[in-house]
Amino acid sequence: MSSFPKNLMHEVRIIITSGEPAGIGPDIIASLNPASFDARLVVIGDREMMHSRADSLGSKFRFVDFDAATNPADSIEIIHQPLEQPCVPGKLDSANAKYVLTLLETACKACLDNRFDAMVTAPVQKEVINRAGISFSGHTEYLADICKSPRPVMLLIAEKLKVALVTTHLPLRQVADAIDEQSIRQVIEILDLDLRNHFGIRNPHIKVAGLNPHAGENGYLGREEIEIIIPVLDKLKSEGINLGGPYPADTLFTPHMLADADAVVAMYHDQGLPVLKHVGFHNAVNTTLGLPIIRTSVDHGTALDLAGTTAARPDSLFAAINSAILQAHNKQQNAPGT
Repeated sequence: MSSFPKNLMHEVRIIITSGEPAGIGPDIIASLNPASFDARLVVIGDREMMHSRADSLGSKFRFVDFDAATNPADSIEIIHQPLEQPCVPGKLDSANAKYVLTLLETACKACLDNRFDAMVTAPVQKEVINRAGISFSGHTEYLADICKSPRPVMLLIAEKLKVALVTTHLPLRQVADAIDEQSIRQVIEILDLDLRNHFGIRNPHIKVAGLNPHAGENGYLGREEIEIIIPVLDKLKSEGINLGGPYPADTLFTPHMLADADAVVAMYHDQGLPVLKHVGFHNAVNTTLGLPIIRTSVDHGTALDLAGTTAARPDSLFAAINSAILQAHNKQQNAPGT
């Protein structure tokens, strides 16, 4: 496990995990220009692997060992975490599953210890981690377990559109059974709180999608709206949360409906995310709410076929870093005593 200096000499400090080594994470990180961001950026990953990928891609920036006493403007700082096995771009190796999880655990604990203000994650490959015999359903659940957070909330951001999910990676057959009062209440309460604290929105207006076509059409197309969703929304409204809905999802995402919304709550993954990715696929950001730390991520996969080439676009990584910086600034401003 890597050790961290106790004091970092920058107002906002971001730690970036390099993700699956066979994917495009190392490639897009190698394209970073630290001087372009209003924060101190530190990567965690295998130093030699990162050097090799940067060289193959013609990156002009070098990776230098992280040192709290210096902040080099012309290099990318790195905390060395050695690979378990040498890596070939595009070729997965389950022997490196432990390495990938060590990056996440180390970065998360460094944020919990207030040594960094936020973490940004490059993509991982769930398949190869599970193939190594380690149960892993995704970043969100893994980090929530480390943080001992009972209800993480996935928030996706593209341009002005923010979409939070009540259910995440569930088969469609299981979605309706997972929609209950507790899950809806927890997601909306966490979303409302973090929109205030992380995004500086004083009175967030949240619009909620129904589960069924036409939001159930008064029970003719499903009763979840009548029996579950509407009652919990009414309770939350009475408690002061600025809510609207449930709205039919096929009209909720029109420009007119979104004009006065700060965020949308979708009931399941493919209800909200196709629209969001259509709006801004290359600039989309995945943020985990409900944690005691700030975590953002690229909103794309490992793209193994692009690894080690110059074809991978870093836009989503840049957007994730800038979102983490914005949230860190807002969190500092909203901290007690400020």
